[in-house]
Amino acid sequence: MQDSPEEFQILTPETPPGEIDFDDPAAAVDRLCVLYDTATGFLCDRFTQAMEQGRPGRRYRAYYPEIRITTLTHAKVDSRLSFGHVTGPGTYAASVTRPDMFRHYLKQQIGLLIANHGVTVQISWSATPMPVHFAVSQRGGVTVPQEGAADFVLRDVFDVPDLASTNDHIVNGVAEPAEDGAHPLAPFTAQRIDYSLARLSHYTATEPHHFQNHVLFTNYQFYVSEFEAYARAQLADPESGYTSFVSTGNVEITDPEAPIAESLKMPQMPTYHLKRRNGAGITLVNIGVGPSNAKTATDHIAVLRPHAWIMVGHCAGLRNSQSLGDFVLAHAYLREDRVLDDDLPVWVPIPALAEIQIALEQAVAVETQLEGYDLKRVMRTGTVASVDNRNWELREHTGPVQRLSQSRAIALDMESATIAANGFRFRVPYGTLLCVSDKPLHGELKLPGMASDFYKTQVARHLMIGIRAMESLREMPLERIHSRKLRSFEETAFL
Repeated sequence: MQDSPEEFQILTPETPPGEIDFDDPAAAVDRLCVLYDTATGFLCDRFTQAMEQGRPGRRYRAYYPEIRITTLTHAKVDSRLSFGHVTGPGTYAASVTRPDMFRHYLKQQIGLLIANHGVTVQISWSATPMPVHFAVSQRGGVTVPQEGAADFVLRDVFDVPDLASTNDHIVNGVAEPAEDGAHPLAPFTAQRIDYSLARLSHYTATEPHHFQNHVLFTNYQFYVSEFEAYARAQLADPESGYTSFVSTGNVEITDPEAPIAESLKMPQMPTYHLKRRNGAGITLVNIGVGPSNAKTATDHIAVLRPHAWIMVGHCAGLRNSQSLGDFVLAHAYLREDRVLDDDLPVWVPIPALAEIQIALEQAVAVETQLEGYDLKRVMRTGTVASVDNRNWELREHTGPVQRLSQSRAIALDMESATIAANGFRFRVPYGTLLCVSDKPLHGELKLPGMASDFYKTQVARHLMIGIRAMESLREMPLERIHSRKLRSFEETAFL
C-alpha cells in the first residue's frame, strides 16, 4: 500500500512576527530566544501529541535559529584583539541553541561584531533541523523513548541527532563553507553544543547552566570537601560576591549551614559549582584518573566557552631534588596520552600562556608566603609528561626513563597534557599546577600511610592556590585572558 501524499508533507512552525536585522545585541538575543522557544515548543507539542495519539500522518520539522553577518570590507580592528571580528569580506553564520543560557556570551560576541564592523546582524532560521531529543529536553517530564518503544518509527516523523554533522570540523580547522557560501561564525554548531550539553548532564550530574567560567580540574575526590568548605565560607560572607553552591544532583544552597545530601550513586565525573553573577564563579570537576576522562570532560565543557581551565592534580615527581608536597608549574607538555592524536597531532606545540602562568605563580607565592628565588624551594617549572598507563613504573625502564630525561620532564601524570592540548584545540586558556604525591623513580611510592599524611597537609593549600589564581583571572579583562596564541590564520569571530 502506497503512502498518501499527506505522508510526505512536512509541517514547520510559523515564523513569529518581528525584525530580522539588528544593531542592538540585547534585541538580537531576545529575537534568538523567541525563535528558539517557537521551535522547541512546536516540537514538544507535536511529540507529546504523537505519543498520546499514535503515528501522525505527516512529518514535523523545526530549525535552529541563526546569527548571520555580511561584510564587504577588510575592517581594520585593534590588532591586540584575538576575537570579535571576521577575517575578511564575506558572509558568516552560526546556528544557535539555548540562547537563554548563553545570553551573556551572545550579547558580548554580537556586540563586538557590530562595533568592529559597523554592520547589523541578521537573526532568522538556520538550515539545520532541530533533533526532537534536544527540543524535549527543555520540557520537564518529557523524554524520548528508545527505538521501538513507540508505535511508530521516530525518525519517520521527527528529526533525530545526526552524528554525520555533529563534529569538531570548525575547531579542528577543516570546516568547509556552507552550501550557501557562509563561513563559520562560531567554533561550534548548535547540534554539537546540544550534544555536549546532554553529555554534561549525564557525566557530571549537574545541569550545564550551573557551570561557571572558571573551571578547576582535579584527579582526586579529596579536593571536593575542601572546595565545599571554602564555598560555605564564601556564602557566609555577604561581601564575597558568591551567590550559591551546587552539588551533584543539582542540589543548590545559598545558606552556608544548609545540609547537602550525598548522592547514593556518584556520577562518573562529580562536579561542583560556586556560583557568581554572569557565570564569574568557579566550577570544580573531579575527572578521576586517566586521559580518556580528561578528554571527555573538556570535549563537552568547551562548548560553554569558559574563560579558563586549570588542572590542580597530583603527580609523580621525577627529580631527586623534589620533595613530597612540592608544586609543579607546567611550562610544556610531553604528550604520551594518545587520546588526542587524531585531532591534534603530537608535533603541534602546546605553549604556556603568560597570563595563566603568572596568576598561578603569584597564587603560590601568596599561599606559601615565599617569593622570588625562595619560591624555588617549593615549586619547579618545567615539562610535565602525561601517559596513558597508570602503572608505567612496572614497565621496562630504559626506554621510558630515557625519553623523560631527554624531554627534561620534572613530573608525570595522566591528565594534564590532555587538558592543556584540548584547551589549545578549543581556544580555552589553560594551565597546570600539580602537587608531587610520590617519587617512584626514587623509591617513594604512593602508599596508604604516606598518602594520608600528605593529603591532610597539602590538599587545602593546593586547592586554595587554584582558587586564588582563578579569582585573579576573573579580574582580568577578557581580551587579555584569551591569548592570540590560541588563534590560527583564519578564526571564527566568536570566542
